[in-house]
Amino acid sequence: MTRALLTNGRNRLLTALDTASESFVRRFEIDLRALAAFRIALGTLVIVDLLLRSRHLTAFYTDDGVLPLEALFSDYSSVYSLHAISGEAWVQAVLFVVAGCFAFAMVVGYRTRLATLVSWLLLLSLHTRNPMVLNGGDALFRMLLFWAIFLPLGERWAIDARRTNRDRTTVASVGTMAVLLQPLLMYASNAIHKYRGDSWMAGDAIAKTFRADQFTILLGNVIADQILLLRVFTYLWVGLILLSPLLVILMGRRRAMFASLFVGMHLGMLVTIRVGIFPLVAVTALLPFYPPVFWNWLDALATRAGIASQLRGGVTRLQRDIPTLPVPQSPSIRPALSRLTAVTNSGRVLFSTILPGLFLFLVVLSSAGSVGYDDMPDRGEEVLETVQAEQSWKMFAPDPIWRAKWLVVPGKLEDGTKTDVYRDTDVHWKRPPSVDQTYESARWRKYIKNMRFADNENHRSYFANYLCGRWNATHETGVERLTIYGQTDTAAPYEESDITTYELHEYDCSGEFIQRE
Repeated sequence: MTRALLTNGRNRLLTALDTASESFVRRFEIDLRALAAFRIALGTLVIVDLLLRSRHLTAFYTDDGVLPLEALFSDYSSVYSLHAISGEAWVQAVLFVVAGCFAFAMVVGYRTRLATLVSWLLLLSLHTRNPMVLNGGDALFRMLLFWAIFLPLGERWAIDARRTNRDRTTVASVGTMAVLLQPLLMYASNAIHKYRGDSWMAGDAIAKTFRADQFTILLGNVIADQILLLRVFTYLWVGLILLSPLLVILMGRRRAMFASLFVGMHLGMLVTIRVGIFPLVAVTALLPFYPPVFWNWLDALATRAGIASQLRGGVTRLQRDIPTLPVPQSPSIRPALSRLTAVTNSGRVLFSTILPGLFLFLVVLSSAGSVGYDDMPDRGEEVLETVQAEQSWKMFAPDPIWRAKWLVVPGKLEDGTKTDVYRDTDVHWKRPPSVDQTYESARWRKYIKNMRFADNENHRSYFANYLCGRWNATHETGVERLTIYGQTDTAAPYEESDITTYELHEYDCSGEFIQRE
């Protein structure tokens, strides 16, 4: 009787453990079609990012810009960047084109893992070339590409799918766990930072951000005065990120619906505030959360619309027309191929499980450390720093930026006149009608924000030197000296402007390149 009870109890325990294990695995299972959409979105984003950066290729990535190689190597102790091999614009343009080609290979799913690895390395190199223009979206973008290396992105909607013999529709691995946890870590960390601020808990954060119209665009300018609506959006966003663990906990349709709330909020950011490609990167990060039921519905919708067969036909034609690399069949090299296969099989566990598992552990520790709950070991920090995988998600937290800031840069020309050499206008000291319009792009705004910091004092000289060179290259009358002034509207939201003006740097355009105050 006792033995029967013990056996029965053990069986129940094993059954419970099996059920719990299966439930855990299912929550980190990703539909292969979701991974295909994720791959296409990532590759497309790389191309879009390159096109947007190319507008400022000379300004941000050459010796004629704000961070020449001399300054880069002087200010940063370790620079491992292919983009730092030359300060010439044509070299940067070639690297941009190469990166775009590998990104396109990702989109069509050709040699997907290699294309993903190279795309990640080139993105890492590009970010290292000028850290002054990076934001949270770039950090998330790097991490998504990194985790993508460990995922089977080429098994659906890809040229590589012609070489796939596996009969499966979903996949669960350490890689899928990592790519699902990454946005969750971002939302949860950011939620903790926002919880510690006063503005988010009071419901005033988004209204304050829109008051600093250096961010607002399109619809954001229209609703900037709708305080009640912005208060609702503030509480909705805080509530969503506080509940972000449900992204993993929920399953099926409920997970798809909850993920869609985040997608909707990020698309709202896209048409209200200028924060670069961050909203699109965040939407891409959410694609793996969509379960099979969503992709089945999407497939049925495409079939009813009559485009499903055309899409499948397009993929089939690509698979048929793109040549495959022949595998040599000479008897003399067969032993070598057998040894290579053995090495590949033994290294598969290392690559698919141990390596991503180690990095996931370090990334979780880094996220916990960023909110003060743990300390990262020094060796772990070195590893994450090497691959630029450190976690810090303080976007608009603990309190948002609500003071509008802009630059006035009066310069003395060779004929004795004065003009604003930054905006190429007369010198104006009043608040601009639209602060956002004073920045060429979100990256320029980020650069100028970083340049203001005390520990970036050298960059003020680099920026002034760039302004001198840009002006003299495009105007008949050269500039001799200039002074960079920062202006800040210190008035509380919806009060009359109260502008503070302060000098950041004075620069002699005919002097030595690197000038310090």
